[in-house]
Order: sequence, then structure tokens, then C-alpha cells
Amino acid sequence: MEQIVAVQRNEAGGIINFETSSGRIISYRKAVMEANEGTLQFPPDGEGESDDQFEQYPSIF
Repeated sequence: MEQIVAVQRNEAGGIINFETSSGRIISYRKAVMEANEGTLQFPPDGEGESDDQFEQYPSIF
């Protein structure tokens, strides 16, 4: 199962893309869809997907 390794944020600080452990760059929407399908592992935070759980991740660019 792929995992998220980096994020890309917009100027307002919102996440717009993720980089996966296989090197794919995917949109936030696609990442949520894949997490729901069970093919992408989101980090656990107890409350579903939240930008706060990605604070420690490096930037893609």
C-alpha cells in the first residue's frame, strides 16, 4: 500500500497535492478517493482527513 511522503500547499496554506511513496503526484481529491478505496494510507489522526495531520511532511517543491 502506498503512503504519503510529501505535500504541496497553495498560497493560503491549503494542501493541493500529495506525493506518494511510489513517486506519484496526486491531487487532494484523488488521495482521499484512494484512501477510501484502501489503496493509499493516510496517516491516522482519529478524525478523518485533516490538513493538520500533514504539518510534519516536507514540501514537494
